[in-house]
Amino acid sequence: MDTVHIIFSGALLLLLSVLAGKTSFRLGLPTLILFLLVGMLAGSEGFGGIYFDDSQLAQFIGIIALNIILFSGGLDTRWGAVRLVLGKGLTLATLGVFITAAAVGIFAHYFFDWSWLDAFLLGAIVSSTDAAAVFSILGSTNIHLKHGIRPILELESGSNDPMAYFLTSLLAGAVLKGDMNLAPALLQLILQLVVGVSIGYLMGRLSKWLINNIRLDFKGLYPVLALSLSFLAYASSELLSGNGFLAVYVSAVFLANSQLTQKLSIRQFFDGFAWLMQIILFLSLGLLVFPSQLLAVWPMGLALAFFLMFIARPISVFIGLSWTKLDFKSKLFISWVGLRGAAPIVFATIPMVMGIQSSNLIFNLVFFLTLVSIALQGMSIPFFARLLGLVDLKVSALTQARSLALEEESKVETAEVYISAESPLIDQKLADIHFPADCMVVLIIRKQQYLVPTAHTKIEAGDTLQLLASKAEDLASLQMELG
Repeated sequence: MDTVHIIFSGALLLLLSVLAGKTSFRLGLPTLILFLLVGMLAGSEGFGGIYFDDSQLAQFIGIIALNIILFSGGLDTRWGAVRLVLGKGLTLATLGVFITAAAVGIFAHYFFDWSWLDAFLLGAIVSSTDAAAVFSILGSTNIHLKHGIRPILELESGSNDPMAYFLTSLLAGAVLKGDMNLAPALLQLILQLVVGVSIGYLMGRLSKWLINNIRLDFKGLYPVLALSLSFLAYASSELLSGNGFLAVYVSAVFLANSQLTQKLSIRQFFDGFAWLMQIILFLSLGLLVFPSQLLAVWPMGLALAFFLMFIARPISVFIGLSWTKLDFKSKLFISWVGLRGAAPIVFATIPMVMGIQSSNLIFNLVFFLTLVSIALQGMSIPFFARLLGLVDLKVSALTQARSLALEEESKVETAEVYISAESPLIDQKLADIHFPADCMVVLIIRKQQYLVPTAHTKIEAGDTLQLLASKAEDLASLQMELG
């Protein structure tokens, strides 16, 4: 295939994916599943006839895409909300991953009659919830969840990939060698977590200093600078035996909660770029799979999917959150939003690249599981949230404003600003703060409570101000001044 045909095919696939995303939004379908289906239809067994079986290239694309998706998700993470659910989210991201991997491993050993190592390898691959799926589907549902459930889910999905990646790599190596030594593995896990968090924090501070102090001639270069620093965080951590995914997420969270020049343009760039990488990632994974092979494993895949959704995930959530004050309904909903997506499929390429005998079967099972998870769980999230009474009915003025801003003819612009502990605005009344004539604060989120501000409302550390304006320029300058 020559260059022109490659460009034409790539552009057509991207266009179809974007149109599929528009259609899915109107029909209430998860966007990501249509990206996968477009890739499958374009593959060698579909209408496109594109043959793609390079698992190593797919894994490379997956790692790049997951870095961008995690960094973008981190930039949207507010420390004020995360701090309140830090213990819950990290428990699910660590203990929850272990419990899920163990439960699935036991199931695969006895019901599929697999060896223990192969069974636990499968469990490790599907043990993490997917950041791309969770960020995308929760962001598109446009519902407010009670009890800080959404920050828990986003923190879990953003921080549990490192644990699943470590377990997958460890068990894949053990399958090749035929045994596993637990003591060195535990030390390696601790080293990966400590180095990953440390490099992420240091790279976050370095990134903040560089972005704020390097005066670039073109504003469009600031997102490029942030992009290069995100990849540097990943690579530095990996070179020092740390976990690169964890380093990327931590550095992004640090930047999101720092006073940063051009923060709005950087976030907007990564929001669009993350969508592009999701499309490319799901397209490439869709091309990699052969639908005829999926049909051959559907009974096993369906059994695995139902066990994971209805038994393994709830067990991990109820055990992991047993020490919290969350009620039964909240835990049940968190159990249901254990979405599997691109990350498990990317992790499933690790055994393929290493040449493990059962790798093709594992990949097809994981792919089938992902389709079922995104379709069944993704579509039913709003329904279950309302059924369990977990939707916060105090719909903010910002929600209506954002809906208005999405209309093509609307001139309304919205944004939000997080007030850090170092902000000079703390204890100031809104009436004493200079705002452009057409800009206002329509809502304050304080300790997970929605406050309708008045002129006498004082700003507190940890507040998130929801802004509304008619001019994007005024909003951007005000956001930089306040944030």
